[in-house]
Amino acid sequence: MTNLVFDFHTHHHRCGHARGELRDYIEAAIAKGLHMIGLSDHSPFFGNDNEQPFPTVAMAKKHFPEYVAEVLKLKEEYKGKIDVLLGVESDFFPKQIDLYRQQFARYPFDYIIGSVHFVRGMSIFNKERWDRLTREERIETKEAYYNLVAESAQSGLFQILGHIDAMKAFYPAFSEIPTDVVNQTLKVIGASEVAIEINTSGKTKDCGGWYPADELLERALHYGVKVTFGSDAHDPERVADEFEEVKTRLKEIGFKEWAYFKQKKMYLTTL
Repeated sequence: MTNLVFDFHTHHHRCGHARGELRDYIEAAIAKGLHMIGLSDHSPFFGNDNEQPFPTVAMAKKHFPEYVAEVLKLKEEYKGKIDVLLGVESDFFPKQIDLYRQQFARYPFDYIIGSVHFVRGMSIFNKERWDRLTREERIETKEAYYNLVAESAQSGLFQILGHIDAMKAFYPAFSEIPTDVVNQTLKVIGASEVAIEINTSGKTKDCGGWYPADELLERALHYGVKVTFGSDAHDPERVADEFEEVKTRLKEIGFKEWAYFKQKKMYLTTL
């Protein structure tokens, strides 16, 4: 299939920090001419004893089955109009990977996005973490982040890796921290059955631009990394935001194809 238009990274109100119903994202996708829309809200914190430890970060455990049921119902309702895909964005906690694997195995996901949101117990979006670190500690922190990304690629649980340089969101200098671990991580990803997303939500943060940056995408191409698209929309208005611009830029960098997913299987389509 060629000239497919899709968006695999969207959220809705259950996560506590997005606006709108699942149906709103589907309708927005239809209005924008998409062939596929992936619904991929934040999974619960399964490893936490509390039902919903962070109400403004991820959905409650009790809401997860109803989320899946609603997506599957909408998938049937919109059949013939647009391909609605069941996805989820999962945090990556190495020590809890088996627990998450068991939870996700209960449902017929089309894909799972694995995202590193926490490094050494702190959110990657916490800008204050950098203020008290030495140069060496900043390098160590960046390396810890990318080691987790690499480990997530090798876990076999995910089909997509979310925003792989998002630690720059509120600390743009992150991109300039020198370390070869980024190349090592891209090499691991290239050898794994996963794709990285070009996530256009970075434009809404201090760093501006997309995740990952062009320079990182150029290296990703060198290591044979597969790519896909996700707006990371937390508002229906952002569905497929800058899809065509991303497509054009990927061609300029040298990519020939990108990935879409069904029933956890990756398919490649011409850019």
